[in-house]
Amino acid sequence: MDFIFRQALPSEGADADRILRAAFTPYIRRLGREIPADYYKWVPASIDRGDLYVADEAGRIVGVAATERREHGLFLDRLAVDPAKQGTGLGSWLLDRLAELARARGDRSLSLDTAEMMDHLIRLYRRNGFEIVRRGPPDHGKDPHIRVHMVKPL
Repeated sequence: MDFIFRQALPSEGADADRILRAAFTPYIRRLGREIPADYYKWVPASIDRGDLYVADEAGRIVGVAATERREHGLFLDRLAVDPAKQGTGLGSWLLDRLAELARARGDRSLSLDTAEMMDHLIRLYRRNGFEIVRRGPPDHGKDPHIRVHMVKPL
């Protein structure tokens, strides 16, 4: 794998949207919903804030990590890997880069939420040092599926 981890550029909003849609469509469908056309309208603002990171492979975006800066650490809002690259270790590679970034900033943890029914994602995150700290319904109320909040101490 020859990937470059970096902040997304303003010109890469459409590429980020493409990867997010491709990776999250199966997830959202399992939750009983569909992705509306404007679902990722927040991408340009996230890029402008410097909170969207990409995995670049030879000039092509193959992974996206949308983050939020929080009081005690970095929150991973979305981790998306191009379906053609899923199962290659790219997701773990991105998680390692995010942990390095958070440590360099002085953050104490990396955290995320995922649907409890997504066993494969929970296994991925556990393999990368995350532990479940709580379970509960999603704050947004768009579906009834329980979420797990996971934290990786840094």
